[in-house]
Amino acid sequence: MDLYTEITCPWCFVGLHRLDKVLQERFPGVGADIHHHPVLLLPDAPAAGLFIPDLLRARYGVTDAKSAFARPEAEARASGFDLDLNRQRYAYPTPAAHAIILAARERGTQHQLAVAITDAYFLAARNIADAEILADVATACGFSRDEARTLALDPACHKQIEQEASSST
Repeated sequence: MDLYTEITCPWCFVGLHRLDKVLQERFPGVGADIHHHPVLLLPDAPAAGLFIPDLLRARYGVTDAKSAFARPEAEARASGFDLDLNRQRYAYPTPAAHAIILAARERGTQHQLAVAITDAYFLAARNIADAEILADVATACGFSRDEARTLALDPACHKQIEQEASSST
């Protein structure tokens, strides 16, 4: 199964959790081979991130962020999990996170890591552009801290992610 997702997209978060729920509830004996592909919704996001209320106002003319969050939060609740989009106030660049997710494919932990990084972003409001935070998350998915940090900081890996993301659009 091929998934094209962006870590900072609330709809992708909802979709990942719904997919896992359906697989667990309806197909518990089936081993799904899920292959993640990067999507970069904010390719020019600065390392410090973009303040989401400002981003919503500038891009979409939304002056009330809470109203923009209502629908994905409701969909999450309908799927049985809590999502409060006010927890995470910044949208960070994601090539570093996608680079580690891509590398996890060969370890068989790609989907697990993609969900863990997305959860770190949305549920724990962590800066998933920070190599140290990514290293923290990736150690539970078969990486050493040094491996994860190296991937997160490697400009060649970022370039590969940018190329893959642009070829999938």
